[in-house]
Amino acid sequence: MNTDPLNMARLSGPLHAVLRITTALTFVSHGSLKLLGFPASQMPAPPLASLMGVAGLMEIVGGLLVLVGLFTRPIAFLLAGEMAAAYWMAHAPQGPFPVLNMGESAYLFCFVFLWLSAAGAGPWSLDAARGEGKAAA
Repeated sequence: MNTDPLNMARLSGPLHAVLRITTALTFVSHGSLKLLGFPASQMPAPPLASLMGVAGLMEIVGGLLVLVGLFTRPIAFLLAGEMAAAYWMAHAPQGPFPVLNMGESAYLFCFVFLWLSAAGAGPWSLDAARGEGKAAA
């Protein structure tokens, strides 16, 4: 019995890369908002030696590395940890439900990065060009 009549499996590699790229672009924007005030933040930039400063730096540098798919597994693992810490430190104390405690982004970033740390960068990545980007999709 054909369980994939539309042959959607052929899209798993490209969609793996699209998920990595779009997640990384969104993640970088969180860091640039914290550290650079872009796009349009009213908050002053935190000192780099502060928790928010380190988080913003991780989001920009780590996000750019994931974007191009370089060292994706270890970087994604670190970013998943950052997002888990952000969720438990900033959002979970406000209540148990991500939709109510404003933690949806941290929650989703954590699990997408955790998956990328296991699955790797997939195609369309520098890891794949280096021979390390085998997709586990």
